Amino acid sequence: QDQPVESGGGLVQAGGSLRLSCAASGRTFSRGTMGWFRQAPGKEREFVSAISWSGVSTYYADSVKGRFTISRDNAKNTMSLQMNGLRPEDTAAYYCAAGETYGRPMDLRGYSVWGQGTQVTVSS
Repeated sequence: QDQPVESGGGLVQAGGSLRLSCAASGRTFSRGTMGWFRQAPGKEREFVSAISWSGVSTYYADSVKGRFTISRDNAKNTMSLQMNGLRPEDTAAYYCAAGETYGRPMDLRGYSVWGQGTQVTVSS
């Protein structure tokens, strides 16, 4: 099964933390870049973070820089997003994605495989 599976979402108070996980097949992970995107009701899906296959290069949206940390374990075919200092504006469905991205890890068009999403709700 190529579709990644996200977990770890939930309800948390502002200032709290959550850790999202993404599990996928080896074939999905071999596509290269793995990323996290999010989509709030009525809004477009937006980039959150991405990590290269080697894990050496990481990318973050300005809105989450310094609060979120992305990591991956290729031996286990898993990727994680540690989210600290959560804010109500972080409330959204979070999606795991994989793709070749062609040097543009922030562009969702470069991702060919998507998970179903996990909901994160931050209360004020």
